[in-house]
Amino acid sequence: MTTTATAAAADPAGTATLVRAWIDGWVLSRGASDPMDRPWGWTIDAGQAHHVSRHVLPEPAEADVRALVAATTAPGTWLKLFADDDTVRPWLGAGWQFDQPGFLMSLPLAAERPEVPAGYTLTSWTRGGVTRVLVRTAEGHFAARGQIAPTGPTAVADQIETAADHRRRGLGSLVMRTLQNTAHEAGATTGILVGTPEGRALYTSLGWETRSPMASLHFKPSAG
Repeated sequence: MTTTATAAAADPAGTATLVRAWIDGWVLSRGASDPMDRPWGWTIDAGQAHHVSRHVLPEPAEADVRALVAATTAPGTWLKLFADDDTVRPWLGAGWQFDQPGFLMSLPLAAERPEVPAGYTLTSWTRGGVTRVLVRTAEGHFAARGQIAPTGPTAVADQIETAADHRRRGLGSLVMRTLQNTAHEAGATTGILVGTPEGRALYTSLGWETRSPMASLHFKPSAG
């Protein structure tokens, strides 16, 4: 079987390379542990009660997934498998629950000059290499947010959110374009993210390209 490192070297623009770049930005954005190399991908400690650690497999093979499933006893263990849900479902055992599916996406970054819609204000700040954007109403109410973590030539957009009462007003686009511009100014040339089915529509409208589906699941023994 081809190792992850070999696959990435053979295909510089392949899924394994993009996934590793996504991991590097995600751990910076979330303050997680350094990725631990595995034959099939990487393990990351997230350090949260319901998200203790995650195993990330850019090219999941049935034997590897079955071995991980059989070895897992700790609740809060997550699998991030870059394949669709139906492909990996037969490889699982009792106690594994699917989260909503994800989509690995990328975008060539360019200069952006988004305008803030009337009635809103935008604030941004950078701490520890991560830039955060906050959109509020004129009265100071939360409307939208997001953050981005540049790591050299790539930058990972993360935790993009728009309040339900403020959707369809261009705020998601404002947040994304602001973050994209920040990363571009920092020297990044490619944006990467993993989007939800709902977020995918916004990102596609902004020019992001879907590169791979991602099955996201966690171990919860009480689920049977």
